[in-house]
Amino acid sequence: MRLFNTCRALLRQLVSCPFYLFRRHCCSRNHRHNLADSRPLLGRSRTSNLSAGGGHCFDMACCASGDKQFQNVLLLSISFMLIFTSFQTMGNIEQTVLKSIQNDTPGFNGDGYTSLSIIYGVFSISNWLAPSIVALFTAKYSMIFGAVLYTAFIASFLYPLTWLLYLMSAVLGFGAAVIWTAQGSYLTLCSNEITMSRNSGMFWAILQSSMFFGNSFVFWQFEGKQDIDRYTRNLVFSVLTGVAVVGVAVMCLLRTPQSDDDQAVRPPPSDVPQEGALTALKQAVQLFTRPNMILLAFTFFYTGIELSFFSGVYSTSVGFTNRFPEAKRLVGLCGILVGLGEVSGGAIFGLLGSRTVKHGRDPIILLGFLSHTVAYYCVFINLPDLSPLNPTDQVSYLRPPSVILVMLCAFLMGFGDSCYNTQIYSILGGLYPDKSAPAFALFKFTQSAAAATSFYYSSILTLRIQLAILQTFCVLGTLTFFQVEWASVKKAASVQTPGESCVEEEDETEGSTRYAKD
Repeated sequence: MRLFNTCRALLRQLVSCPFYLFRRHCCSRNHRHNLADSRPLLGRSRTSNLSAGGGHCFDMACCASGDKQFQNVLLLSISFMLIFTSFQTMGNIEQTVLKSIQNDTPGFNGDGYTSLSIIYGVFSISNWLAPSIVALFTAKYSMIFGAVLYTAFIASFLYPLTWLLYLMSAVLGFGAAVIWTAQGSYLTLCSNEITMSRNSGMFWAILQSSMFFGNSFVFWQFEGKQDIDRYTRNLVFSVLTGVAVVGVAVMCLLRTPQSDDDQAVRPPPSDVPQEGALTALKQAVQLFTRPNMILLAFTFFYTGIELSFFSGVYSTSVGFTNRFPEAKRLVGLCGILVGLGEVSGGAIFGLLGSRTVKHGRDPIILLGFLSHTVAYYCVFINLPDLSPLNPTDQVSYLRPPSVILVMLCAFLMGFGDSCYNTQIYSILGGLYPDKSAPAFALFKFTQSAAAATSFYYSSILTLRIQLAILQTFCVLGTLTFFQVEWASVKKAASVQTPGESCVEEEDETEGSTRYAKD
């Protein structure tokens, strides 16, 4: 045990070194940041974030206890990066690889779209149970449980059986609900209103770097192959399984978040685990009927259908377009460029989190909207209409189709997805700091239900119909997010200024504490 603790401490120090200057930069900037000129988050007293001396950010907690909290976020990010190096790579190549397995394995008729639809369908339903599981077993051990199920799903591809594929898809859907609900709760516990935007951006950037490693490996392994042979498949599956195992090991190093005595560190939410599993479930049901959550559901739904498109449908469409040279190899390249876009967005919004919070979340969402709109138009003119369904020689509007546009679209979809997801994490952490597990569970419920629906119709509908659906919900999801953001800013503007008397009362619309004038 002493050796284990020593190794764990050493690993944490090694992990934190590359980001040490980044943390110092954020802390020093927050010391200089005047919250009187920024928008406070809903449900927080502005006076709680002001130093007694002169109205500057009371960020001693960020420097004193922030080391532990920052290391927790880093370890959390790295463990997810390793686990999703396996899963996101698998999701990117699953339909393409399963088509090859069908060609040389008699009796196997597993379909990648069906598998992914099962995953996200069970994921959606299981999100109603996930807050209760997190309440019973804590965020850390719930994440480890989910990570083990992800690893088991990847390993099942070494034994291509149709019934095993669909069974493990359902098992993974349950594990995904648990791991993502616990992750949202854990990230909230390790953050405060000052660091939430930074931490969510950093988590997203590190997580999405997983798209580089797994897809670079696939890009190299699939070189010159029109059909993915058994040896290549087993090598890829074995490596991805090993990476997931390492991710589980890193996750075991996580500390239990501690609020200590620092005012800037958010105390543990009341729903985890003090009030029990039944209370967590009741809170999730009640939260789902709140006006802001209903409006945000349109944004959540859009992120689900665009997630399924860029993580499975788009790369499959590229791989099925026979007019590309080495189309199968481009599947890995698409994943790399999506990852580059995700990391770029997460890194930018993480590094500039203290500045972007001044201007609100809506400019970033608008940037995501523009990125996705341009990407969908380029996909429309570049890929043939039948490309999501089967290998095709059909021509597109561009003759021949452009590899440059394939790369640009992948980058823009990843960057836009990062815009939406980092701001959803930020707004949920701000609106529901004491109900983080139910809030993130509802987010994942709606998102995964949308993804399951999208994967189901992806095996039926042609590309242009899918793009029309995506663009429609892109507009709706963006407008509803704007409405919630503007309403929260308006309410925050009425928060008591320092020096005036205030009375704390319960906000009936959100169930969170607000401050109003006497």
